[in-house]
Amino acid sequence: VARHPPVLGCSSTSNGVMGQQPTEKQIESEVNAIRQWLAKQPHLPGDTISDSLLRRFLHSCDHSVERAKNVLELNCTLRAAAPEFFSQRDPLQANVQAAFDVVDVIPLPKRTPEDYQVFLYRLCDPDPDKLVYNDYVKMLLLVADVRLVSETNIPAGDVPVFDLKDVSLRHLARVVLPSLRKYMQYFQEAHPVKLKHIHIINMPPIMDKIMTLIKPLTRREVSSMIHYHPPGDPAFHDFVPKELMPKEYGGDQPSCAELKGQGTTYRDERSIEFMSAQDTQRYISVAEVWRKKVAAHRDFFLDERMWKADESKRVGGPKSSFGVEGSFRSLAID
Repeated sequence: VARHPPVLGCSSTSNGVMGQQPTEKQIESEVNAIRQWLAKQPHLPGDTISDSLLRRFLHSCDHSVERAKNVLELNCTLRAAAPEFFSQRDPLQANVQAAFDVVDVIPLPKRTPEDYQVFLYRLCDPDPDKLVYNDYVKMLLLVADVRLVSETNIPAGDVPVFDLKDVSLRHLARVVLPSLRKYMQYFQEAHPVKLKHIHIINMPPIMDKIMTLIKPLTRREVSSMIHYHPPGDPAFHDFVPKELMPKEYGGDQPSCAELKGQGTTYRDERSIEFMSAQDTQRYISVAEVWRKKVAAHRDFFLDERMWKADESKRVGGPKSSFGVEGSFRSLAID
């Protein structure tokens, strides 16, 4: 079975040599090599793929041109095979806006000493009936894609923190299993980031049932990155410094309520332009900022061709995506 090298957990290397960073000339040469390869792939939408995106794939693959090609090709293939996530992506449609109201996706303002970007994921509305799983994943992928097209200072790695405090069995019942499988494969094998470690905080009593659901879909490399923390676990700050987290997580940053501007007039977006950068950082929800960033890229998301493979044009015929090559079914028996 063909295997695609995982993007996740890559260490910072250059051309396979530890401790070296490529020169700008080397990066330009790598980008040109991928661009020439793309020109020979009629099924890939090379005209929608910018040089900055190619640099992102190269960065996540330690500047291995061949690995970057493989991951880029898989990325485009999986996008075409998951219309529930990558089609009808208007960020202003009601279901996407509703997803922003249910789940917070908060990139913390400061990075770790290792230059890792920490993302906090948590329910902001605990009502299970409001969680529509496919819309939730679509919203996460909108945010992820905005990062890919707008983030110029690429972090050395990503550290997701999942707060499961309010997660219940009724939430688990809302998960669409085929969609979960696609989501897990995409983020573990095709998303161009360097995942460094994962933290599950405020583990609920149903944690064993959650693990039963996701463990079969998790690669061994990723499983080794997951750290589980009961409420108030001081070991969490061995990985994510205390000063990076909001107050309610034992950190030194303003509370999530302050970050979201609850009880202030600053939530009115008409006031944003009159605020100082410091006040904006404190009072405008980081999640709300990302909602606005996603909306600002609406034209990008309305292009249904964006970064998707066209299997009808693939030399040699259509290729399997979910379920065969690079699938969890094959990974499970390695």
